Parts: sequence; structure tokens; C-alpha cells
Amino acid sequence: MAHHVTIMSRANCHLCDVAKVEVERICRDVGATWSVEDVDSDPEWRAEYGDQVPVFLVDGAEHGYWKVEEDRLRAALA
Repeated sequence: MAHHVTIMSRANCHLCDVAKVEVERICRDVGATWSVEDVDSDPEWRAEYGDQVPVFLVDGAEHGYWKVEEDRLRAALA
């Protein structure tokens, strides 16, 4: 089964832009899919993730935030 990474992001977020590049590369390497959701598009997301973006979800479960930990993410997607 292929895993899926979701980046909870927002506009004008430098850390989010960096994370998108890293997640895209890692997911391409391991054959996982990925997507981006705007935390500001949903009040519940904004309340839950607003101060931590980018937040990374693997298969819907929170995996980390702010910075991609490449070794840890690759292990979760293995």
C-alpha cells in the first residue's frame, strides 16, 4: 500500500515552501503520494495547526511539524 503525506500549510509561509520541495522529493523517491491543504481554509484546521505550520500528516496521522525530518519521514513511508 502506498502511503500519503499531507502538508498542512498556509500562504506566504517560507517554511511551508521549503517543506513542499523536500516532501515532493522524498515521496517521489519512495513512491508515496502527497498533497497540500491550506490550514486557513478551515476554522478547525486553523485552531488545531495554526501555530505549527507546516504540519506533516502521514496517512492522516500527525507526524511532525515545522521541519521535515528526512530519515524519520522515510522510515514512516517504508
